[in-house]
Amino acid sequence: MIDRIAVGTAAETTAESFLHQRGLKTLQRNFRCRLGEIDLVMRDGDCLVFAEVRFRRPGQHGSGADSITQAKRRKLVLTAGFYLRCRKVSAHQACRFDVVSIGQSADSGNGGHEINWIRNAFQADE
Repeated sequence: MIDRIAVGTAAETTAESFLHQRGLKTLQRNFRCRLGEIDLVMRDGDCLVFAEVRFRRPGQHGSGADSITQAKRRKLVLTAGFYLRCRKVSAHQACRFDVVSIGQSADSGNGGHEINWIRNAFQADE
């Protein structure tokens, strides 16, 4: 049996390391509230980034990003709004929603992972 929590945690660690290598700074991992969860809250220069991490096994159809439904997007937007209110972040703060899709790949230079980082994967008003 596959331990989904361990797989998810490993994928988040891989994504976080990948984003650190590209200059992003972690503010919080696994922000949870009654509305939902955001895998990674990061800073990219002056921009606040809410990152959703998706892991796909070989043979699963589509990328991890393809698995983010409209309902999941709404949940992420609501949760991000709650995060901003709780942290008393200015309404003028630049924010974006990124997706980091991770798949297993024998040829990849990322520890056997193929990583697809989608900046601005969707907008809050979609």
